[in-house]
Amino acid sequence: AAGMAAPTMEERKACWGARDEFWQCLDSHGDDAAKCEKLRRAFVSRCPQQWVKHFDKRRDFLKYKQKLETEGYRPPEAAGKS
Repeated sequence: AAGMAAPTMEERKACWGARDEFWQCLDSHGDDAAKCEKLRRAFVSRCPQQWVKHFDKRRDFLKYKQKLETEGYRPPEAAGKS
């Protein structure tokens, strides 16, 4: 996408598609980004840079939330004391 122009619907679909493929790859490789480098490049080239930043943060947030849900929340100070 050139400059700050809003992406067209086609561009948005291409971006979301690339993101989904990249995220699926990460999911199936235990978040090993090296195995998903091609998809990462496609994702970065198809999405505006702001979106890439946003989606990266969003994924970190989702992974963190998922971790809390599966492992339960442990307050840091409780770690190591039983």
